[in-house]
Amino acid sequence: MTLSAVFGYGSLVDAASAARTLGRAVPEPRPARLRGWIRRWSLLRDNLRAEKTFAIEPGAELPPFILGLNLERHPDGGAAGPNGALVEVSEAELDRLDLREMRYDRVDVTSDVEAPDQPFDLVVAYAAKRGNHAPAAPEGAVVLASYVRAVEAAFDSLGAGQRDLFRATTEPPPVPVVEGRLVRDEIPEGNPRAW
Repeated sequence: MTLSAVFGYGSLVDAASAARTLGRAVPEPRPARLRGWIRRWSLLRDNLRAEKTFAIEPGAELPPFILGLNLERHPDGGAAGPNGALVEVSEAELDRLDLREMRYDRVDVTSDVEAPDQPFDLVVAYAAKRGNHAPAAPEGAVVLASYVRAVEAAFDSLGAGQRDLFRATTEPPPVPVVEGRLVRDEIPEGNPRAW
């Protein structure tokens, strides 16, 4: 039997968030790094056509795009890489995570993981699909403050220094960070509703 894990580098670092998606309690995630990768605000969601639409508060303006975190190969192939967490998952749970991470492709990163006593045969991460990858932020794009807060809280709970390492290995958001309100919800059960 293959022992599998997902490398969470954003909201999946939070055990409670992963548990909502997987429908089971998740043990404390294991801190890890992903050598040869970078973490950027380059995941693009069409806010007007996706399964969830957010309005900017106050004023209810609908931004055209929302950015999220993404993994990209480091252009030089080196680098210690972003920090994150390993969460053990079954094959069926990976299928469920595919639904949560619908704008991402599942990528095998087993050989890039750096973690003490890493017991997993397979480690996957999620990197933006071609149509959802934004190397440069489009006009009108925003980042939701609720997402930033959730991710930073997740890294706080991962252990001492993990939030600082997250900030050191992640570019600042290249667009305004705004408060948003969910105004259209066709979100699959277990997927995040706050961002």
